[in-house]
Amino acid sequence: MTQATDTPARTRPARPAAKPHGQWKIDGPAPLNANEAFKADDNGLNVRERIETVYARGGFDSIDPTDLHGRFRWWGLYTQRKPGIDGGRTATLEPHELEDRYFMLRVRIDGGTLSTDQLRTIGGISRDFARDTADVTDRQNIQLHWIDVVDVPEIWRRLEAVGLDTTEACGDVPRVILGSPVAGIAKDEILDPTPVIAEIRERFIGDPELANLPRKFKTAISGHPSQDVVHEINDIALIAAIHPELGPGYDLWVGGGLSTNARLAERLGTFIRPEIAADVWLGVVSIFRDYGYRRLRNKARLKFLMADWGPARFREVLETEYLGYALPDGPVPDAPTTPGDHVGIHEQKDGRFYIGASPNAGRLSGTLLLELADLLERHGSRRLRTTPHQKLLALDIPGESVAAAAAELDALGLATAPSIFRRSAIACTGIEFCKLAIVDTKDTTIAAVAELEARFAAKSAVRLPAALSLHVNGCPNSCARIQTADIGLKGQLLPDGNGGQTPGFQVHLGGGLATSERGEAGLGRTVRGLKVTAQELPDYIERVLENYSAGSQDGESFATWSHRAADEDVV
Repeated sequence: MTQATDTPARTRPARPAAKPHGQWKIDGPAPLNANEAFKADDNGLNVRERIETVYARGGFDSIDPTDLHGRFRWWGLYTQRKPGIDGGRTATLEPHELEDRYFMLRVRIDGGTLSTDQLRTIGGISRDFARDTADVTDRQNIQLHWIDVVDVPEIWRRLEAVGLDTTEACGDVPRVILGSPVAGIAKDEILDPTPVIAEIRERFIGDPELANLPRKFKTAISGHPSQDVVHEINDIALIAAIHPELGPGYDLWVGGGLSTNARLAERLGTFIRPEIAADVWLGVVSIFRDYGYRRLRNKARLKFLMADWGPARFREVLETEYLGYALPDGPVPDAPTTPGDHVGIHEQKDGRFYIGASPNAGRLSGTLLLELADLLERHGSRRLRTTPHQKLLALDIPGESVAAAAAELDALGLATAPSIFRRSAIACTGIEFCKLAIVDTKDTTIAAVAELEARFAAKSAVRLPAALSLHVNGCPNSCARIQTADIGLKGQLLPDGNGGQTPGFQVHLGGGLATSERGEAGLGRTVRGLKVTAQELPDYIERVLENYSAGSQDGESFATWSHRAADEDVV
């Protein structure tokens, strides 16, 4: 028998308290990482004065590193990738080793609205300062490259003279507001979102109180039944709905985003009257500012807060803490029945026409923009729109000019009746300019589309789907929305069979949003080991489409087929 002792029983040490998330309203505003520290030290908007008075005079070497790698983004400026650095070194080099002495400059275009004067100004800036570069993005912006900091004040002067700017085009701020490209002109529009976009822009963009968010904040607003602003992958979206008693208004969605941890937005179940839409927007972005997670930057998007809170709690906090009143319940918007890219020729509600045209993977040039401005004015138009699908819409074309205008757009390389391969192909910036990229995207996409068009022109027996979205991304961050494409390609390096590496992609299949042929939002599937080199890309797509033709049911979308297809049919 063991004799008892007075020795106390050993106990486990108490678990340390959970680490704070960096939520201002709960944990206080003390910075928990270097990014939060530089934002607390000086608001990013303040860097403009230093750019104009110090850096533009002293040149690249005069730029403070924290401004260069941080606050410059608040004014649409990122250093671009130094030429000649292969993708295998992207993850091994420090930012200062990857970056060139030149910048990418993002011109902010809320709602995608441009006049021909504005278009001509961007084209002139491209030719004078950006080596004739210009790309339209899937955020309705236009990006220029090869920008020298010494030229930035003059570029701003020219942009602002025609009502454009680069304010908060990047950074931990409210980014560009996606808007329906057919706002105010479509015959079947439920309501025009232009006043709401303008009010948000006027009241809140450039406001220092909203210029230090945990991460970027993306907005989408549409009054069109095609739901043409990819609302499911934005932090906040207002989508047209008709309330049985209150009439036309908006359905509120919150918490979408892709990147390496994709999540679709959720409905809060509320009906938003147009006159309070801007206040509701302010409430949602303020929740993000005050409750968003700031400790870990890769967990700081609003989608992570929504995942923890859920829509019911988010709605409660919005109503009780930020609005001060309850929002009415709202109906689910009707599912779209028409494509949201607006490609082709369409009659406007005023009897004139708009023409949706598809550039090659979003690739433009300053020269092309100048030619496009001349083309529009020759046919009586003074305005156009960019789209969230890297497309351009020429507005207000008289009926008697439609055929000629479409032919001239085609001659510029802006296809008005593109193949299914070109129509829905989008590509991010890629290794040509992006410091995060691993592989080329623009040229790879353009070459693959051309090859597929040639091959399938001779394959009349192959039954192609009605639509096929091809999204090509140069890294895992999904700027080109790979998880929501019929065929989404994530750039990576693959073994070349000779002990080296070659550019290639991991394949995602069958993703889509409400406006896709799939008819509902959903993320693509991945098949274990399904990777393809850039060189083999046309062969792979050809093979999969032949399998689709042989194995799909009449009218079945590619996305639906790809989710039920056996692995051997999609590899």
